[in-house]
Amino acid sequence: MTSIRKLALVAIMTGTGIAGSGCSGTPAQGPIRTVEYVDLQRFMGDWYVIANIPTFVEKGAHNAVETYALDEDGSIDTTFTFRKDGFDGKKKTYNPRGFVRDTTSNAVWGMQFIWPFKGDYRIVYLDESYQQTVIGRNKRDYVWIMARSPSIPDQDYDAIVEMLAEEGYDTSKIQKVPQRW
Repeated sequence: MTSIRKLALVAIMTGTGIAGSGCSGTPAQGPIRTVEYVDLQRFMGDWYVIANIPTFVEKGAHNAVETYALDEDGSIDTTFTFRKDGFDGKKKTYNPRGFVRDTTSNAVWGMQFIWPFKGDYRIVYLDESYQQTVIGRNKRDYVWIMARSPSIPDQDYDAIVEMLAEEGYDTSKIQKVPQRW
């Protein structure tokens, strides 16, 4: 892990109360903590889904990619694509729309698949170089580990999973998403 990544991970762990939390073994309670600030322009673009706790739609996903584009009205045009049940499976595409709910941090969004409902979408980790991110939810029922490339170093992945465990996620539910490009 590069020193910048280590610093970023330490910063988020400190900010979320993970570092120095002792051996309580009790998952974090209350709202999941988000990053302090997201530069929306830098966040836009393609993100490969490295691992997740999949929604029913995502089960069996291969080559999953989430793409964001900031619209003039401030909403986020989102395109989620993947191959169903294999690299040669049927291509699936979904187009939810994101709405920034916390404009101070830009880290809390509502993601709308069906009007008028907006799902909880929180940027809980983002490295300084905008190459790795984690999207979580207060309910800790779903999570998405994403990167600008189809893979990340094992030590980065392990550190992210450890952070999610400390934030109250059942990490046994996290599944790697097959990526082959």
